Amino acid sequence: MIVFDLQCSNGHTFEGWFEHGQAYEEQKEKSLIACPVCDDTAVSKMPSAFAIKSSPTSEKLPDTPPTDAEVAAIGKKIMDFVDNNFDDVGCNFAKEALKIHYGASEPRNIKGSSTKEEEKVLKEEGIQFFKVPVPSPSDSDA
Repeated sequence: MIVFDLQCSNGHTFEGWFEHGQAYEEQKEKSLIACPVCDDTAVSKMPSAFAIKSSPTSEKLPDTPPTDAEVAAIGKKIMDFVDNNFDDVGCNFAKEALKIHYGASEPRNIKGSSTKEEEKVLKEEGIQFFKVPVPSPSDSDA
């Protein structure tokens, strides 16, 4: 058995189990795979997370922790990626996430702020999100 992460043309993601990779292709060609949310048969495979076990002889991580400058550089790369690839919806994050989740807005990457109560509602609705700590301006000057 093989499991694929799938997505319909409406942006809904779901999981599909197949006997082998060719079974997915055959079922897709015959429009036998449908989104469980909207019944759309225009389905494609999404990248999946996987792990590769390393051998004992593989390269070890450095024994010394990264320097503050290295950590700051990584943080800047993350923030630049988010700034360039996410729509800033400000304090309307929860409202917009709910609209996207229920199909009232086009699916897209969004960023913004939310209250603990709003985050609780998002979790209860099954909406996945993650929080990225934003460095203060004084942190980025270092």
